[in-house]
Amino acid sequence: MQIILTHEQADFDAIGALLGAALLNENDIAVQPRRMNRNVRAFINIYSSELPFIDSRDLPQGPIDGITLVDTQSMVTLKGVGNLTRVHVIDHHTVRADFPADWSIHTDRVGSCTTLFVEDLREHNGALSTIQATLLALGIYEDTGSLTYANTTPRDVRAAAFLLEQGASLRILSEYLNGPLSTEQRQLYDLLVGTTETHHINGQNVVIAAAAAPTMTEEISSVAHKIRDLLDPDALFMLVSSSEGVRMVARSTTDQIDVSAVAGQFGGRGHERAAAALIRSKGEPDQGLSPLECVKRDLLAMLPRFVRPSVIVGQIMSRRPMLLSPETSAQDAAILMQRYGYEGYPVVDNGRVIGLLTRRAVDRAISHHLNLTAASLMEAGEVTVSPRDPLDQLQRVMAETGWGQVPVVDPTSGEVIGIVTRTDLLKTLGTGAALLPGKQNLAERLEAALSQARLAFLKLIAAQAYELRKPVYIVGGFVRDLILERPSFDFDVVVEGNAINLAKALEKNYGGHLVSHSRFGTAKWQIDDVRAELIRYLPGDGHFDAADLPESLDLISARTEFYEYPTALPTVERSSIKLDLHRRDFTINTLALRLDGRHYGDLYDYWGGMNDLRRGSVRVLHSLSFVDDPTRMLRAVRFEQRFHFRIEERTLELIAEATDLLRQVSADRLRHELDLMLSEENAAAMLARLDELGLLRAIHPDFIWKNEWRERLESALVKPLPAEWDLPDSAGHMPARRFIAYLLWLMQFPLEAGLAVANRLRFPRPMLQSIQAVSLIKQTLPALSSPRPSQVVNELDGVSPLALYALRLDGLAPNLEILLEQYIHRWRKIHPFTGGEDLNRLGLVPGPAYRQILTQLRNAWLDGEISSPEAEQLWLSAMMKEIDPYA
Repeated sequence: MQIILTHEQADFDAIGALLGAALLNENDIAVQPRRMNRNVRAFINIYSSELPFIDSRDLPQGPIDGITLVDTQSMVTLKGVGNLTRVHVIDHHTVRADFPADWSIHTDRVGSCTTLFVEDLREHNGALSTIQATLLALGIYEDTGSLTYANTTPRDVRAAAFLLEQGASLRILSEYLNGPLSTEQRQLYDLLVGTTETHHINGQNVVIAAAAAPTMTEEISSVAHKIRDLLDPDALFMLVSSSEGVRMVARSTTDQIDVSAVAGQFGGRGHERAAAALIRSKGEPDQGLSPLECVKRDLLAMLPRFVRPSVIVGQIMSRRPMLLSPETSAQDAAILMQRYGYEGYPVVDNGRVIGLLTRRAVDRAISHHLNLTAASLMEAGEVTVSPRDPLDQLQRVMAETGWGQVPVVDPTSGEVIGIVTRTDLLKTLGTGAALLPGKQNLAERLEAALSQARLAFLKLIAAQAYELRKPVYIVGGFVRDLILERPSFDFDVVVEGNAINLAKALEKNYGGHLVSHSRFGTAKWQIDDVRAELIRYLPGDGHFDAADLPESLDLISARTEFYEYPTALPTVERSSIKLDLHRRDFTINTLALRLDGRHYGDLYDYWGGMNDLRRGSVRVLHSLSFVDDPTRMLRAVRFEQRFHFRIEERTLELIAEATDLLRQVSADRLRHELDLMLSEENAAAMLARLDELGLLRAIHPDFIWKNEWRERLESALVKPLPAEWDLPDSAGHMPARRFIAYLLWLMQFPLEAGLAVANRLRFPRPMLQSIQAVSLIKQTLPALSSPRPSQVVNELDGVSPLALYALRLDGLAPNLEILLEQYIHRWRKIHPFTGGEDLNRLGLVPGPAYRQILTQLRNAWLDGEISSPEAEQLWLSAMMKEIDPYA
């Protein structure tokens, strides 16, 4: 195995050289450093799919035959390196005095190590992608100070020109470039740091640094970069007074602050994250202020208009709200409120908000038997907010009007595009802005958790969704487990829009087979037969294992749902991602990870899931959740015990209130939840908690759990099944282990109670038969005094081996356990040589006598009365003389 390495705390030149070596030696493995400079890490996180690097943790096991070491003469410790490993160094620094004698080296004095590899790529006519060319250019530009440092050579310039011809992006390059400061720049840096002021504007931290540097001749954007890295504000505005005027350099780290718009007010330009302006003096001093002070004053005055609040109404509102017309009756409104659970609906006439109809008004009208219209019952008013309004504006509107549900109106079209509730506001204020969409990005964690093939597959889907302008998310348990560092490999994709259309586009472009359900807006993209072909479409180097891709992918339209009555299956309707998450069971399952476009990796947490994960709390989403679906009570216990969390107090109260509803739940749904528990590591703890909360008795009064049964249950679920027992893999459709576990549990009850519980849960017939058989064996086997083998066999024959194994795990007296083992290993395998056909040849008419003779013959073998085929024939001859062959 040949690998390529560079130094830790890698800069762009190190990573550029690593890429160059990898492109020139395609069979070698380029190992990404564990530690990289901040700007380098940011670049890799975004463009890793186009780069041939692997994590050192993913390095194949085995000896390393050779190492190419680039831009360094020191090597990190790595498994697989031995005395026979050859090391070759390619560098642009002076050879160090203690360079190992058994290593080889090629060094050349150029400004950037990357230049050496670009020269070879140019000579070999190597075609480069835009990202590859850009990364190589970053290596050259960073180590040559954008071709301005004294160590820059003509070779560096020619290499940079070749990369630009290959499509290197100067826009991307300028975004990530970070050069060291010159002496003059450093002096300005020290001066500016001493003048920094932090202003809190609309929830954002904006730093302003202003200083006079009349003799400054060098570029100052690098100084701004360093100050931004030091203070890490949401935005930095650096003002430097020079001989030409006041130079402004602005940098932003958030979408909430567009610095190009601010610079544009001063005649400057740039883009959202980086901009600059030169503000020339207008003549006489303004009110005795210097030009620098005037610019700073004007900047502070205008910033509130350009700094968007950290949390705005558009981030917490629910889109596509249900609107009522003025003619809607109280009865119809009551049905909607019961179905969807909302406390109020905007009343709209010709697209204009004219009032709010509340549940209280509807309930009062119905209690007085008045089926009035919304226009008569509503709170009149044109109360609205804009999606860009800050939360304090929303608070003021709610306080002044008393409206708990405020329509959100597009300021351009005047269309009602959303609704924001008092609950939305309180949850946001309670959890903090850090938990709202766009404030946390889990891209790096996602990429570390998934295999390269699955990650590339996910990016393929996200790219297709981006083309169709459909926001796409991974939701629920996958995101929860990712945050808890218990990553799973299965995920569903939720589409904000029509998931079937996205699935059809994937099928058309990449093959596979589609199964869709238009009623639910879901589609299953089956790709098992095309996985090998699909590999070539995946973004990246194509070195993926097709077997690592899933056999299918479920794509689900974001939807909301309602229940016609308790325990019913839900009715679903298309909706937004926010409402889709709201229909889920617990807050810890309401997290979503967005995948498309610039939102890749953004965490969406509308319902406080992150807070509850941190607290280790299982909290139900709304007060009627258990009424809508009582099986959620069982899931609450499963999550609590799996993660070692606690069900929070209000949720426990709601469980207590809804417990009796379990009596109405179908056996299939209950058994499904119990099946999932028996598949968990903490199964016994879950059953104990169910018993503690009274949930088992709610399923059936005789259903209980005792901790003394724990060891037996765990033996059934964990202990290897003995091969010599030759146990079947299943009983009907139930896996063998689960069958044994259930039987061990139910056989602890009195027979009548065990059968009653089994019938309540509609266990298959083999379970009922086994419960009865085990109960009978428990009574009859101990009653046999000095039993003969034939007596034991007659008792145990016909009983499922799974039931007998459960009986053994349950514990028997030593003498009875010996009998059971003898039966399994020896006696059940003993059968006479004679069969029915033999009796027929002897002239015996078929009938009940056959069974009698063969049973007695087998008993004789079991009890040692017969020990050879000859003895069997003598026994049979004597028996036939006593039987009338025509009887």
